[in-house]
Amino acid sequence: MTPEEIKSALESAIPESQVDAQSDGSHIKLTVVSPAFAGLSPVKKQQLVYSVLQEAISSGAIHAVHMSTYTPDEWSARNA
Repeated sequence: MTPEEIKSALESAIPESQVDAQSDGSHIKLTVVSPAFAGLSPVKKQQLVYSVLQEAISSGAIHAVHMSTYTPDEWSARNA
């Protein structure tokens, strides 16, 4: 899966999300910002992202994922 395909899949599945996806072969680095993460624990945020990528992970197209997940407020505070 290309970074563009991952970005498109996540942005389609997670409401109002903004995704930065980078790839080094089958290793993916993601930054995902969405209001859908509001009120979710870090684990629940990751589970939401993994649920979108599950097929690619199961097939081996994606081997490893490093992700950072933020609400828009968390993202703004981090980059202030």
